Amino acid sequence: MKEENYLESIRKYVGHRPLLTAGTWLLVYNDKNEILMQLRSDFNSWDFPGGTLELNESIEEAARRELKEETNLEMDDIKILDIFSGEKTYRKYPNGDELYVVSVLCEIRKYHGTLKINDDESKKLEWIPIHKLPDNLSPVTKNYIEKIREHIK
Repeated sequence: MKEENYLESIRKYVGHRPLLTAGTWLLVYNDKNEILMQLRSDFNSWDFPGGTLELNESIEEAARRELKEETNLEMDDIKILDIFSGEKTYRKYPNGDELYVVSVLCEIRKYHGTLKINDDESKKLEWIPIHKLPDNLSPVTKNYIEKIREHIK
């Protein structure tokens, strides 16, 4: 049985109302300088791996956990690049849940493991040339794409 996460437990009390949480966005690069993207199951759009923190979890721990859960990769290092917050981080999920996420953008260049989808959050994982990011980006990523591009090397 899957362990209930923090957001799921809070939703029992607040329903679909907007919540404020913290999370990570992961810019993962391969040796060809391509960036890892996931086709999300919920929005049917492309995004970077990542997710929200659990109780008592650091940004680095959440990044490590999310990378493993979503891609089967294990990070060996991490570099914090930027922080995103405010109105542009708002997401309304297809099930009606609303969320604002203070997101820490992280760069991962050293990792190990075999890339594969490990959960139901992704339809597809792909290494994409950094100058050819897809047009079908998630709503929040669209809001911040210019700022994110400043960090893509």
